[in-house]
Amino acid sequence: MARPVSPSSNPAGDASPESPRITREKRTIQAMLRLYCRAHHRPGEELCEECRELAAYALCRLDRCPFGAEKTTCALCPIHCYKPVMRARIKEVMRYAGPRMLLRHPVLAIRHMIDGRRGSREAAL
Repeated sequence: MARPVSPSSNPAGDASPESPRITREKRTIQAMLRLYCRAHHRPGEELCEECRELAAYALCRLDRCPFGAEKTTCALCPIHCYKPVMRARIKEVMRYAGPRMLLRHPVLAIRHMIDGRRGSREAAL
């Protein structure tokens, strides 16, 4: 029988003080967006306006995640809090940047894969 996944006890859904899990997820999404933007929009360190908008949206969603420190990867989350358009955009970024993360940011990539496996294992219990 699947164990129910419940949001954190914080009624506002804020993860404050910010958990190490949320901090790591933020670093991962920012690294993915930098890889994607450099390859598709603007070479250099600065993100283009479109990618800055997506980064701000993703970070806001992470700040408001009701699961807080117990958060799984977004792909395994039972609540899809992204608007459909933004979800499609972030999926495109992740499809491109995900495989490249192992070369550019191996620690973040491996931790993200572990978090994904941990979430799928807990959902199966």
